[in-house]
Amino acid sequence: MSSESWPPKLKEWVAKCLGQMTDSNRAEAQAELKQVIAESYANKTLWTTDWDGVQLKSLMPKPPPVLSTQNSLKRKSNNDSQTSNKKTKKTSVSKTSASHALDPNDTAALHRRAARFQREHEIERQKSSRQFNNHTSPYSPYANSQLFKSRSGTPATYDADNPEANPNVPNWDRFTIVGTSQEIFKDYLRLTSEPKPEQIRPYHVLQETLNQLKKKWREKATYNWICSQFKSLRQDLTVQRIKNEFTVTVYEIHARMALEVGDMVEYNQCQAMLRNLYELGIPGKVEEFTAYRILMLLHGRNRSDLNLYVGQLTERQKADPAVRHALSVQRAVAMGNYHALFDLYMNAPNMGAYIMDHFIDRERIRALMVMTKAYRTLPLSFIQNELAFETPAAAREFLVEHRAGFFQNPNAPDAEAVLDCKPAGPQLAQIYEEKYRKVQIKGAV
Repeated sequence: MSSESWPPKLKEWVAKCLGQMTDSNRAEAQAELKQVIAESYANKTLWTTDWDGVQLKSLMPKPPPVLSTQNSLKRKSNNDSQTSNKKTKKTSVSKTSASHALDPNDTAALHRRAARFQREHEIERQKSSRQFNNHTSPYSPYANSQLFKSRSGTPATYDADNPEANPNVPNWDRFTIVGTSQEIFKDYLRLTSEPKPEQIRPYHVLQETLNQLKKKWREKATYNWICSQFKSLRQDLTVQRIKNEFTVTVYEIHARMALEVGDMVEYNQCQAMLRNLYELGIPGKVEEFTAYRILMLLHGRNRSDLNLYVGQLTERQKADPAVRHALSVQRAVAMGNYHALFDLYMNAPNMGAYIMDHFIDRERIRALMVMTKAYRTLPLSFIQNELAFETPAAAREFLVEHRAGFFQNPNAPDAEAVLDCKPAGPQLAQIYEEKYRKVQIKGAV
């Protein structure tokens, strides 16, 4: 764990503690500071601790020595010259201690630490206020040109301070595990203890693992096995603190596979991690997954989050075909333009149609509610073409499943069947309230 991931309150508290240290208590205070942070990190309370109320014992003022009554009486009986000499000595000692406390080297060190924490606060403020995937941000791959090698030998885009140059910052990098396992495939197991290097695969082995998994997917391997392998791959990346373009690729591929089989739990986990990686300025298929997120918000009918997210899009993102398609879907749903909506559904780019599959039946019911109010009868072939069913039989099955299968000629072939709209309308409204009024998204974040 690097100081980059510390909460702002913790950083402010550390800066305050550093400013209170003197030469006499520096070693003891630094040891206590590192111990407090390490314990909080181990207990996973970095973000929940009230750091303003935490006080280091080594920095607490020590009580003054208690003078006995006899010493007090002796001091009162001293003459004026002795009092004057004591005042002179006291003044001399004060000046000496003051000059010692203002040692130029200590002052310079304090200024450097204060500047570093101020810089981290500024980065946090910029990170929270900038727009999603703004390529002009300091986290852009073009702006972040200072890269360093992690202990696992992989390029990383972290911007943490060098622990050797900042002895007051715990060196979390020395706790990073570097894997030594050479296994290509490994089933996923939830960690219940500290990971061991011999159980973790290093970076070059993980790259080969991804290549083999893509090959297995093309050979129609079972999704359950593929998913377990990808979760194990993601776990090895996490424990080794590897965050780069390869990490983004792993999460993107797993997200697409999850969409293809309808595993929305894994997809949402990948989407959440991809947002964090994109915000760090690591390049990837940002526009493609931006479009997916818009469609997911439409599925969840989370209007406030959707409006906020769309309002943060840049002009460059809005010009992308996938994002433009997702915004058109949003507009069609908002306006109730079901004709345009189903045309967009049939021509969705990338894997957008897989997400639309999760809410297209709801929009079909909404469209049929409007159509049954406007018409007395509707040919089944018209419903098939208008609502993007593959066959008239699929349209009939949908109506019967939703208790709206009222036909004037029920025994006629599907191509000639005619829907009676008057009895079908109330049933469609009732089924919409029962089945589609509330939306539950598994694994949503």
